[in-house]
Amino acid sequence: MKKLEDYVRSIPDFPEPGIIFRDVTTVLQDKDGLKLAIDSIQDLLKDVDFDVIVGPESRGFIFGVPIAYNMNKAFIPVRKKGKLPCETIEMDYDLEYGKATIEIHKDAIKPGQKVVIIDDLIATGGTIEAITKLIKSLGGEVVKIVFLMELKGLKGRDKLAGFDVEAVIQYEGN
Repeated sequence: MKKLEDYVRSIPDFPEPGIIFRDVTTVLQDKDGLKLAIDSIQDLLKDVDFDVIVGPESRGFIFGVPIAYNMNKAFIPVRKKGKLPCETIEMDYDLEYGKATIEIHKDAIKPGQKVVIIDDLIATGGTIEAITKLIKSLGGEVVKIVFLMELKGLKGRDKLAGFDVEAVIQYEGN
C-alpha cells in the first residue's frame, strides 16, 4: 500500500533554484491518493469537538468540503476580496512579494462556534493567521488547524502559536 507521500510530486528548482515544489495535484488526480488524503486529514479530527469547518479558496475547499460532508458539519468558505456576494469582513495579510486580502461572510460564524480550519499546505502561515483573526472577530473559537502538507523550513507554525496545528505530511525544507 502506498503512503500519502508517494502521491505528492516533488519538482526541484520551481519556482526558483533551490526550492522543491510539492505538487498536490498528483494527490487529487489519483483516486487512491485523494481518498487517503481526505481520510488522513479526517482522522486528525476524530476526537475534536467542533461545529464548522472553514477553508480558504481553493484547496481548502477541495479538502474541507468532503470532510464537512462526512462529519455532518457546515463548511464556510474564505475567499479572495470581491468574490463573496453578501456583507463581508476582510483581513489583509502579507505575501512573499506584497499583500493580499481575504473575506468571509459577516454572518458565516456565530459567536461561540468551535471552528476547524483545513487547508492543503502551510508554508509561511500568513493566510491561516489572517483567517484565525477573522474567525475571532466574529466570535468563533478556532479549536484545530489541519493541513495536508507542511513546509517546516518556512516556520509557518510560528504565526499560529497558541493553536492546535497538525499536518499529515511534514517536509523539513522549504
